Amino acid sequence: MEPINILTSKAVPLPLPNIDTDQIIPKQFLKRIERTGYGEFLFFDWRYDLDTPDHVEERKDFVLNKPEYKGAQILIAERNFGCGSSREHAAWAIQQYGFRAVIAPTFADIFFSNAGKNGIILCRLTEEEVQELLARCTKNPDHKLTISLVDQTVTDAEGFHAKFDIDPFRKYCLLNGLDDIGLTLRHKESLDKFEKQHDKDFWSTPKAGTAA
Repeated sequence: MEPINILTSKAVPLPLPNIDTDQIIPKQFLKRIERTGYGEFLFFDWRYDLDTPDHVEERKDFVLNKPEYKGAQILIAERNFGCGSSREHAAWAIQQYGFRAVIAPTFADIFFSNAGKNGIILCRLTEEEVQELLARCTKNPDHKLTISLVDQTVTDAEGFHAKFDIDPFRKYCLLNGLDDIGLTLRHKESLDKFEKQHDKDFWSTPKAGTAA
């Protein structure tokens, strides 16, 4: 997991409440055995016209398909983002598409946990603050926001300033690029020592002439 602190980027406005995980990554893609490659399927049912007879075609009016928002690393949505099933694939799809942060008034609990473990900053702002950012980024697709994880702030060049709360442990993990595997590997030396001692105590071959 890549460490993250200061993020300055354009933001994609998605002014909808209750965006569930089945819209973030539809169920047909959960059969994949890999943990990579989900970004291209993010918001699949909204991004593509599935009624075309011979092929899947982009919907030009959907915000992710508009060229002016390409390369944005921040997503802005309304309340209860990530509700629905507990699929971790939703966080994978958002991160692998290129988003490093999501701003919304509230998030579903399980999605909130999954996103943090996959290197995504989730900024919970007030309804009024989110609506203001949605308006600014809709009016000007080149409008840039800056998220500071250390300061726990969202700002822009036009005077917007908002604070967000984050669990200290999750903040530490994001700043240092530590997912669950990375946290475990911090104790690699102790784990290796334990395993060697365990093998010696329980799995060593008995010497000839001794009882097993």
